[in-house]
Amino acid sequence: MPLVNVMVNSRAYTIACDDGEEDHLRELAAHVDTKVRELLESVGQVGDQRLLLMAAVLITDELFEARARLDAHEIGRAHV
Repeated sequence: MPLVNVMVNSRAYTIACDDGEEDHLRELAAHVDTKVRELLESVGQVGDQRLLLMAAVLITDELFEARARLDAHEIGRAHV
């Protein structure tokens, strides 16, 4: 199981992943880092744990919104 080093909020984290998933994991971590940096601009440095939790909540909100749009699209297609 490969270990991947990623950076979030200028801190290094080592995460294990399945073989062949290293680049995908780096991409996901980069997305989390982007969200954390956006939060830093709006709320300032409130601690790593709080920033990571807030980023996770925002990313989950985006996921739920995307799922809702997809569900609405699929329901609309079912009526055609």
